[in-house]
Amino acid sequence: MANDEAETENVIAGTRKGRAPVPLSVLDLAPIGVDSTPTEALRTSTKLAQLCERLGYHRYWVAEHHGMPGIASSSPAVLIAHLAAHTSTLRIGSGGVMLPNHAPLVAAEQFGMLEALHPGRIDLGVGRAPGTDQATARALRRSSGPAGADDFPEQLAELEAFLGADFPAGHPYADVQAVPAAGMPAVWLLGSSGFSAQLAALLGRPFSFAHHFSAQNTMPALALYRERFQPSAVLDRPYASIGVHAIAADTEELAYRLSRTVGLNMLRLRRGSPGRVPSLREADEYPYTEAEEEFLANWLSTAVYGTPESVRTQLDELAERTGADELMITANIYAEDVRLRSFELIAKAYEMS
Repeated sequence: MANDEAETENVIAGTRKGRAPVPLSVLDLAPIGVDSTPTEALRTSTKLAQLCERLGYHRYWVAEHHGMPGIASSSPAVLIAHLAAHTSTLRIGSGGVMLPNHAPLVAAEQFGMLEALHPGRIDLGVGRAPGTDQATARALRRSSGPAGADDFPEQLAELEAFLGADFPAGHPYADVQAVPAAGMPAVWLLGSSGFSAQLAALLGRPFSFAHHFSAQNTMPALALYRERFQPSAVLDRPYASIGVHAIAADTEELAYRLSRTVGLNMLRLRRGSPGRVPSLREADEYPYTEAEEEFLANWLSTAVYGTPESVRTQLDELAERTGADELMITANIYAEDVRLRSFELIAKAYEMS
């Protein structure tokens, strides 16, 4: 690999921390607990990012969601700027920016500025889903037309051209500049199906798959990505991360109960009534129907939870089974102390530095 390509790949993969078989990273949705507020949720995200930096996690991403009472991360660029300013070495990025919601030039300016402020630490993960309901998506775009996911390849090409200032001669935007443009952040493609997997492969970009809510598609999507990967100036071989719900606690019972709070939150989201993340008591006392218990059991079957040693074993098995190059842990626990404790226990299980 040429020196410049090796340097680019190092930005993506980084130096592996501790004794984990693959790098461990974090996906944060800034969850708002039932007894909490958005301000408290964002304060917890800041504390968690600082803790993860000390513990040796590799990167820290925040997601874009809109109109959801239990998620405070509606503006990734703003939150990334805050988290990067309160850390010093941790890679910070988006997991992701939902590109159909934004003009590519706006996204290029935002992440060009982030890269200028924090050189070499910014990741730009982009996805093609709206991250919200259709009415909110229309309000975001000021358009009554379709969501625009089918235009994603063209939007992505524009975004990268603005970041790299390399529109071809004669292009309508050839004289348009994204300022500042101090260097390109690492651009990732995100997905929960085969579409983005194939596009990431075609473009030779790193790929992050949403295993945590689309587990049935994980292996097919990763297979497509690896089979169709085309080397690029960014990568000479495939590099894939997967998101995984992972909760560690001091006992198996507590980890199971905490996981059920997240599962109940997912249940409410899937039936169109999203809310704040429920407490242990609320999840314990919820009157599940037979169909709801089945949904929860299916969701828990793809989540990772237990004591630190058990979580490490499950994560290692998942990395081995999928061949993932990186695991991105998400844990939408309702309480700050328990949430921070979970990430600390996982780091200790891996003897991370």
